[in-house]
Amino acid sequence: MRTRTLDSVPGILPLYARAAAPLIPGASLLPFVPGRGGEIPEIELALPGVRPDPERVAAYARVCGFALRDTLPPTYPHLLAFPLHMATMADGSFPFGAVGLVHVENRIVQHRPLGIGEELKLVVRPTPLRPHKRGQTFGLQTEAWAGRQKAWESTSTMLHRGPPSQADAEVSATERSKARARGERGAGDAAGGGDAGAADETLTVSATWKLGGDLGRRYGAVSGDRNPIHLHALTAKPLGFPSAIAHGMWTKARCLAALESRLPDAFEVDVAFRKPIRLPGRVEFLCDAGGAEIEFVVRDAKRRTPHLDGRVKPVEAKSSPKQTSGRRSE
Repeated sequence: MRTRTLDSVPGILPLYARAAAPLIPGASLLPFVPGRGGEIPEIELALPGVRPDPERVAAYARVCGFALRDTLPPTYPHLLAFPLHMATMADGSFPFGAVGLVHVENRIVQHRPLGIGEELKLVVRPTPLRPHKRGQTFGLQTEAWAGRQKAWESTSTMLHRGPPSQADAEVSATERSKARARGERGAGDAAGGGDAGAADETLTVSATWKLGGDLGRRYGAVSGDRNPIHLHALTAKPLGFPSAIAHGMWTKARCLAALESRLPDAFEVDVAFRKPIRLPGRVEFLCDAGGAEIEFVVRDAKRRTPHLDGRVKPVEAKSSPKQTSGRRSE
């Protein structure tokens, strides 16, 4: 695996241009443009010396509903790593462009809370392609290191839509059957619906959220994720959506903000993104009554179709290192 250490945060706008370039006929023939097919490259990007900006953290917390604290919201490192995600998928050796990919699942493990003033090293790497009944998936693995300690990590599962081969379809069906037998919540078809309705029967509605048509623009302003499918109906329709849709990671963040008082210092949270939330919209947030593990669902307030379902589990906490100076060892 080739590792490249960056000396600054990659610029988002040039990366979006490269991500969209494969949509132009013939552009993928250029060596610096992704989209020539094949396998996911074995690459790793590292960005040391990352210090979250307190004002940006506060703006993000307000949009997502988190309380203002001296620690980062548990989804915030994903935002810090987003430029590295885009740079990974904009690499000329990547088999397809980022525009058009569907975020179907996300898993976060917070080993301990991260202080706003901590200096972090971010590492991002993709995982190999796997079969899916709607195409192929791959993961973007992210790690946030504080000194020698891996304090936070995540995996975002991305779907590249297309017809799988017959062999891939058979493997995918077998894997889904095994996952259902194990009771995994991500076993359904996160890109197209899935069967989350059964879980709703054991949960109760704890909140109803009215989402404005500008939510995608507001979240894009604090996250840097200005994918056109989230910004406006005029930019979403050419990409196959009748209206703008909410960011999946905003929805996950909003759920964790609603559960903030129940979250332990160290936990893992898995979500499956079901149907997109069209903006403007009105959704219900459901969760269980209590216990060490927390199940939750976001569904349409009128039709009760599922948009997201997830589960929080506690994990063994890692102690916070002593803050002796502004420098850290590598």
